Amino acid sequence: MADNSALTSTIGRTRLADSSIFDSKVTETSKENLFIGSTSYVEEEMPQVETRVILVQEAGKQEELIKALKTIKIMEVPVIKIKESCPGKSDEKLIKSVVNMEIKVPFVKMESVEEFKSLDSPEFENVFIVMDFQDSIFNELYKSDCRVIGPPVVLNCAHKGEPLPFSCRPLYCTSMMNLVLCFTGFRKKEELVRLVTLVHHMGGVIRKDFNSKVTHLVANCTQGEKFRIAVSLGTPIMKPEWIYKAWEKRNEQDFCASADDFRNEFKVPPFQDCILSFLGFSDEEKTSMEEMTEMQGGNYLPVGDERCTHLIVEENVVKELPFEPSKKLYVVKQEWFWGSIQMDARAGETMYLYEKANTPELKKSVSLLSLNTPNSNRKRRRLKETLAQLSRETDMSPFPPRKRPSAEHSLSIGSLLDISNTPESSINYGETPKSCTKSSKNSTPVPSKQTARWQVAKELYQTESNYVNILATIIQLFQVPLEEEGQRGGPILAPEEIKTIFGSIPDILDVHTKIKDDLEDLIVNWDESKSIGDIFLKYSKDLVKTYPPFVNFFEMSKETIIKCEKQKPRFHAFLKINQAKPECGRQSLVELLIRPVQRLPSVALLLNDLKKHTSEENPDKSTLEKAIGSLKEVMTHINEDKRKTEAQKQIFDVVYEVDGCPANLLSSHRSLVQRVETISLGEHPCDRGEQVTLFLFNDCLEIARKRHKVIGTFRSPHGQTRPPASLKHIHLMPLSQIKKVLDIRETEDCHNAFALLVRPPTEQANVLLSFQMTSEELPKENWLKMLCRHVANTICKADAENLIYTADPESFEVNTKDMDSTLSRASRAIKKTSKKVTRAFSFSKTPKRALRRALMTSQSSGEGRSPSSNEKHVMSRLSSTSSLAGIPSPSLVSLPSFFERRSHTLSRSTTHLI
Repeated sequence: MADNSALTSTIGRTRLADSSIFDSKVTETSKENLFIGSTSYVEEEMPQVETRVILVQEAGKQEELIKALKTIKIMEVPVIKIKESCPGKSDEKLIKSVVNMEIKVPFVKMESVEEFKSLDSPEFENVFIVMDFQDSIFNELYKSDCRVIGPPVVLNCAHKGEPLPFSCRPLYCTSMMNLVLCFTGFRKKEELVRLVTLVHHMGGVIRKDFNSKVTHLVANCTQGEKFRIAVSLGTPIMKPEWIYKAWEKRNEQDFCASADDFRNEFKVPPFQDCILSFLGFSDEEKTSMEEMTEMQGGNYLPVGDERCTHLIVEENVVKELPFEPSKKLYVVKQEWFWGSIQMDARAGETMYLYEKANTPELKKSVSLLSLNTPNSNRKRRRLKETLAQLSRETDMSPFPPRKRPSAEHSLSIGSLLDISNTPESSINYGETPKSCTKSSKNSTPVPSKQTARWQVAKELYQTESNYVNILATIIQLFQVPLEEEGQRGGPILAPEEIKTIFGSIPDILDVHTKIKDDLEDLIVNWDESKSIGDIFLKYSKDLVKTYPPFVNFFEMSKETIIKCEKQKPRFHAFLKINQAKPECGRQSLVELLIRPVQRLPSVALLLNDLKKHTSEENPDKSTLEKAIGSLKEVMTHINEDKRKTEAQKQIFDVVYEVDGCPANLLSSHRSLVQRVETISLGEHPCDRGEQVTLFLFNDCLEIARKRHKVIGTFRSPHGQTRPPASLKHIHLMPLSQIKKVLDIRETEDCHNAFALLVRPPTEQANVLLSFQMTSEELPKENWLKMLCRHVANTICKADAENLIYTADPESFEVNTKDMDSTLSRASRAIKKTSKKVTRAFSFSKTPKRALRRALMTSQSSGEGRSPSSNEKHVMSRLSSTSSLAGIPSPSLVSLPSFFERRSHTLSRSTTHLI
């Protein structure tokens, strides 16, 4: 063939051969040299070969493998060009392309190497299927440059309907297909050869030099140029065990070595091969960091131990090292520690090296502040000047803060938010959203006569500016980095968790940025007649929209932060890094997020102060009153909305806790009033002795019993696992069905009991539900009054006391005797088991009919005598069972029909109550 030729086929699409390092006899051809020839040229030049699959030894006995081969009709075949070389050297083979060809010859079986010579023919493109790549026959085939694949490749192609793939090396499985690996830190050649061979057997590609195409770095150490480049590019760094474990799973279908769950088990931890020591931290912090070190694959030793590789220094505490560190010891700031955990890889030490602070100005200030000679007027004056200079340097606002007289005697909620005297007011905040990048007018002329009204207005603007900076810090330092795509080591938090934590903070920032800008314009162009109240009236509707969603779910946001910080070390490290930055003033994210909760009360206090210093003639006086009123309405709306939100959350908790709870329990007008733990004393709503929980809502009563067996857990769509439901739904009863509430008198055989007389709409007679209260926190008298009040509200009656009826336990056959005895518990267990056995073996209705006929015969033979109590019980049970046959599933708004009618004695006892 000519050198510039390329061969293809019309049977299938053409694709390049494996671009990895080829065997000595096969050299890869670059993509630029490929040329797709015409069909006629192919028919003239390409040798006519037949494709054939050969099952070697044990592979020919696998029925599943043979069945899969029958479904595969196409295989990939390389088109090879022979390139003539210099005399004395063997010709070089070049793969020009790979084509798809039909498998025409059925598969054959081979039992020994001797048969290979008869099967090896240039007329056939043979593919050998070998069960064990460690066998001697595999080595013979490999030495002969045969094309060898493993059974998983065949099964995978049959499952996906793909042709048998071509590979210039033996291919056992495809669990590392499309992965490009690079190795670093391996000293033993035998180990490296073994790893490279396994990667090739699983379809992976090896690169000697690290570049952007490498998908994984397999590292035997945490140093070197390849390791540093992989960390900077965010390339996963794996242990050698990853390859060995993937090879153990080579026979598993659909297994992929790059799957996150599998890969994360074998990632090189950040502190592998590192021995750390900690200097300048509190005992609690040190213990926490030592535990984190072990979790991240490292070890720790006391400060000064020569075996340590890193000394972590708290740079804000340690001013000078207690010893001269060796050249091998890395002395780094704590940011290196937390940054490594956040990146999930060992960070470069050069960026985080600890340096001693030798600033002359700082030394001078410290020496002046430590003077102990009060009699020296000159030193006092120098000290005063130094303090004044430091104060001027740290004042970030063009308007110096003024301390209100009332602040000297009391600490209000607003003072927690007004941070003009806190560390964050002395630094220049980083990048902020566009809405808050408007520069302050530092050249603002101060009025010649600073009135008290102007002073308060100036303080209002200053605190508003500080507040906007805090919100911008929360977004820029915390929310934006967490939402960024392509984070090293993967996302730190799930999108749902980020939304729960930050909520409507961006919306709050937008509103207060506008308020700050309006206040700034007002202060710059100050006039006593300017209205500050109009600014807050202007944005009152926006405040109503933005604050309730955040304030109502602040506790949930706080709980999410605490939970994620405990469960996710990378998030904990992320918070530690940002908390140490000057923008945060060493405050935690929770401490920053509480500021919106405190801001509106603080503004209300400042507006009240402003109103006090506004004259009656000033039109802003009435406007300020309206603004204060609007802020109070906003806070009232927040409190009311928060109350509703908490009530809705309580209902959701009930739904999650009660298995089979009706969906119509969720309603915007419904709220949970009380929960009461009880024990059933009768046969309704469940068996006697069952633990029953009553959930009283403002218009209904949810009745649920304790589940006998709890199975599994509940997982929400966001991946959050909830505990399994501990209760089983029995009935959701409207309060309008309760006709009387019976307060059972206390006797020796009856304690803490009550009953409900209920008239379900599907029943002709009343049903009595009796319970014994087990919760000691709520007295029975208070519970019954609470229940009657809500029943009266539901049926629109004012006299709730008339619903309570005091009764003797004997009148309604109610007693609590032996409820907690061992015999009683054993009896209930036997009864439950009997019911289960009865349900399990009741396949027909014949036994019931036979029993009814027997009873009828017994009644006819015993006419004139009254039935016994046992007979009445059996008849009652049969009547109940027969009524169940024609009744659909229990209604959600009425008592289920399995409530039996009470005896004639109960009817007579309750008739006069209605």
